[in-house]
Amino acid sequence: MLALRLERRCSAPAILLLMAANLLWAGQGVAVKLLVGGPGPLTIALAPLYCITVVALIALSLRGGFAARLRAACTHWREFVLAGIAGQLMAQVGMTLGVTWSTASNGAILSLLIPIFGAVIAVWLLQERLTSLRLGALLLGFAGVFLLSPLHRATGAGMPVHELAGNCLIAIGCFGSAFYNVYSKRLLESFTGIETLFFSYLATTLFSLPLLFALEPHCLQALAHLTLRQWGAFGYLAIFLYGVSMVLFLRALGSVDVIVASASLYLVPLFGVALAFCVLGERLAPRVLVGSVIVLLATVMIFRYDYAV
Repeated sequence: MLALRLERRCSAPAILLLMAANLLWAGQGVAVKLLVGGPGPLTIALAPLYCITVVALIALSLRGGFAARLRAACTHWREFVLAGIAGQLMAQVGMTLGVTWSTASNGAILSLLIPIFGAVIAVWLLQERLTSLRLGALLLGFAGVFLLSPLHRATGAGMPVHELAGNCLIAIGCFGSAFYNVYSKRLLESFTGIETLFFSYLATTLFSLPLLFALEPHCLQALAHLTLRQWGAFGYLAIFLYGVSMVLFLRALGSVDVIVASASLYLVPLFGVALAFCVLGERLAPRVLVGSVIVLLATVMIFRYDYAV
């Protein structure tokens, strides 16, 4: 999810694009849950990204001037590697591992930590002040994380795993996503949004591909044994999550103010919980509802009294 500081008026088509993008993002947890039991978690996180990277590079190569843009990207390789590893890789691996150990509902709700993390990261990257409001919102958001994490054991594959650990990994994934959003502003000065997105995907692919085969050497065999339903979930992650949703979001940013685009993240937990309920049959315990309200409150604090100035 890229953030641009644009001064635009709100339009109905842009709002529809934002709603569609958030609906696609909200489906990540459900798709990951459907793939659990097949490939390993790293394969679930990275293989769809590799597929959309190949497709995107083929599409970009058909455009005029691609070779010149690729050479320009190579001169900024450090920035793209940092955006890819500390941003995309951390975001996708953290979210996928976290949802595997936790629930798709928690993954959707905890995504509201992304704008809170973004406000704090901006202090470091953009020299913005760490106000008491931002610090308070960050601490309040973490309080919601713990309320969302009952200390019981889930017996997935015979191995006990604390749901708290899964939620913490989801939070790490949210941090990676927030870092990518903020750091990409530097790259957007020299590259378009689409170029920034897919060149960072390329950096992520080149770095993580050897790591994937080292940690999950049988990943290709696992992919070959996917069921039809699991292939549908895999295709959703590759095409709609990593591809279509980002394209829709970038197009919407061309005609709406960044505050409107950022506030649209409120839709992710609503869509995500609804999808988890309808597709996976997940239920929300009372303390989970309280935790989700706290995370939402922390996010509203940032937008209402910090970003919207």
